[in-house]
Amino acid sequence: MEKVLYTVKEVSQILHTNPSYVYQLINTGLLPVLKLGSYKVRHETLMDFLSRYEGYDLSDPNHVARLAPD
Repeated sequence: MEKVLYTVKEVSQILHTNPSYVYQLINTGLLPVLKLGSYKVRHETLMDFLSRYEGYDLSDPNHVARLAPD
């Protein structure tokens, strides 16, 4: 059975980043969450996030920019 909710730590592992970066994505509104004691991200929301921001530079969540085509 596929997981429905991910913790911030699990999202950071999926994205190959660190939890503080995931909190930046959350705090800037780029990654919507549920507050259920602690932040939880729905699987569907994470997949939508990845699709929506494909082709963007998210190095700094405060300044998102579209990548130039190769």
